[in-house]
Amino acid sequence: MIYRLRHVTAYVYESPVEMATHLLHLLPRPLEGRQRVLRSTLSSDPAPGRRAEGLDHFGNCAAWLYLDRPHARFAVTADSLVEVTSPPPLPAGTPPWESLREDALRRPDVAEFLFPSPVLPPVEGARAFFAPHFAPGRPAGQAAAEMIAAFRKTMAFRSGVTTVSTPVEEVLRRKAGVCQDFAHLMITGLRMLGIPARYVSGYIRTHPPAGGVRRVGADQSHAWVAAWLGEQAGWVEMDPTNSLFVEEEHVVLGWGRDFGDVSPLLGIILGGGRHSVTVGVDMDEAEPVPG
Repeated sequence: MIYRLRHVTAYVYESPVEMATHLLHLLPRPLEGRQRVLRSTLSSDPAPGRRAEGLDHFGNCAAWLYLDRPHARFAVTADSLVEVTSPPPLPAGTPPWESLREDALRRPDVAEFLFPSPVLPPVEGARAFFAPHFAPGRPAGQAAAEMIAAFRKTMAFRSGVTTVSTPVEEVLRRKAGVCQDFAHLMITGLRMLGIPARYVSGYIRTHPPAGGVRRVGADQSHAWVAAWLGEQAGWVEMDPTNSLFVEEEHVVLGWGRDFGDVSPLLGIILGGGRHSVTVGVDMDEAEPVPG
């Protein structure tokens, strides 16, 4: 499936910002056999005095913008064309989940996702929430399949009841939240069980109701979880918000230990006072590219 993506973020400031530095994670990540980036561009208004692009610690595409002139508004637009393929199905045989921690510790690239991160400290309640799916000796794949299928039976998607800084304990208490909350909860619980888990940032294709028309701007930034289930299965992507394994409707921007590692736009500004921000995301199916 090929998707055309457009993500626009606009800030309006109460008073001019004298200078600013912004870190952006808005360009899709190329993934061999999973995701091919056919085109991607990033622009801002005002244009930066200096701009740099590269890869962050986790290999995600990142851009750094430096604005050295006063500005009362700031807008960033990311346009991309991405070809997505469904990840391979979960292998029939996976190791017992208890063995994953020891196996992961032999691999530094996996082991760093075993431990607490700045936004996600240990939470015993998260471990207890998922523990019933992980009976002693159970294959990791079976436990993960049951866990993801059951998640939304006890958690309600409800916007406005949490913020980007809501702790996992509060999500557990409310039994409600949005995709970021659900991803953080699942990652915390898996790590406390000894299973490496990382936060994945991206987009999901939405569909209109029967007979309806999809509204422009209805697509939103999305978040889900990738759990390492052994050498054969590798990283398995799961979407707790929709209680399913990730398919070709998910476009990956990048991943990290938690939301803080892959925030779409993070900045330091001098001045500005109060501000308002608007975000618009459009994701449409596109025609195959010739050749």
